[in-house]
Amino acid sequence: MFITVFGQKGGVAKTCSSVHIAAGWSQKQKRVILVDADRNRSATAYGARGLLPCPVVPIEAAAKATRAAEIVVTDGQASSNDEELKNLVEGSDFILLPTTTQSRSIELTVEMSQMLNQYQIPYAALLVKVDARKEASADQATELLQGFDITVLKARIPLLSAFEQAETEGVTVDRAIDKRGRANPRRMTGWLAYCDASQEIEDLVNDHREQNPVESPIGWDFTPLEHRLAA
Repeated sequence: MFITVFGQKGGVAKTCSSVHIAAGWSQKQKRVILVDADRNRSATAYGARGLLPCPVVPIEAAAKATRAAEIVVTDGQASSNDEELKNLVEGSDFILLPTTTQSRSIELTVEMSQMLNQYQIPYAALLVKVDARKEASADQATELLQGFDITVLKARIPLLSAFEQAETEGVTVDRAIDKRGRANPRRMTGWLAYCDASQEIEDLVNDHREQNPVESPIGWDFTPLEHRLAA
């Protein structure tokens, strides 16, 4: 299964989402590889200490590193380039669009969805950095996105300082500790939200495969893009 986490701007927890979605599956004893396709190499920096539950490899090494993987999660480049988007579609079974409740982030997700609708690729938005004190904003964002026929995962990633602590330490949020060496009391809220999101993604991919069976054993659709568009 090939999952790509994609965004058109920074600040939407793209790398954080990539790391935790991959880690969630890895904790289920699945063979997972996290591929860093972002020019900033954010995922590589995150995993530099070697403390993540799955390997992180640069895009250049992905062909060999992913041979035995059951799940490949790619931290994609933040871009709206048409050619990059085509390559993204060709290499994915599912695209995840992390989205904050800010209006600009919602607008960019809607724009991306309209481009993705040209192709036969399942995708969904994941609300991130959701302030527990502003659940109404998350509800409104969900309603707006669904109004454009965008699937929105039920899981919502909370706004937590534990995520920053985890990245600094090079670990997943469930292992985050504060400056005094104490476990962050809300860390599991963030971890469980990502675990729920990974299960939702897996269910959506399986549903799509049942409805759109392909002969390829790894789930890729090798039909040329121009033929898909024509259909």
